[in-house]
Amino acid sequence: MADVFDVSAYILKKAGPMTAMKLQKLVYYSQAWSLVWDESPLFDERIEAWANGPVCPDLYFEHQGQFTVSREPKGDAKALTKDERETVDAILKHYGNKRAHWLSDLTHKEDPWRNARRGLPDGVRSNRVISHASMAEFYGNL
Repeated sequence: MADVFDVSAYILKKAGPMTAMKLQKLVYYSQAWSLVWDESPLFDERIEAWANGPVCPDLYFEHQGQFTVSREPKGDAKALTKDERETVDAILKHYGNKRAHWLSDLTHKEDPWRNARRGLPDGVRSNRVISHASMAEFYGNL
């Protein structure tokens, strides 16, 4: 199984440099749709419901302080299987031309992030996990 850094490396290889926020959202949607289409996660690292949307902390701390991310030194784009590449390619085709804040706003309207943050005031920090089950259920019903 690939890890989040491999997925990030593949996204950056295919789409080029982007903001750290946009990369986080594309990684999130890749994970969510993999759970639906392939019935398995792309990576094991957790995704949390942060104030600005879903974030994979491992990826965040690797890119901390960078506004734009142009490459993923810890990842190997070749680690993804053909099915995993097809999933990420579909995500890039659908979401890749969207701006980071548009993607963030979209995640704020969707149940996995909203339910994980239930009861928290806007803008408050959180490390609540967005579960695979909540992603699979929500996106599987779209």
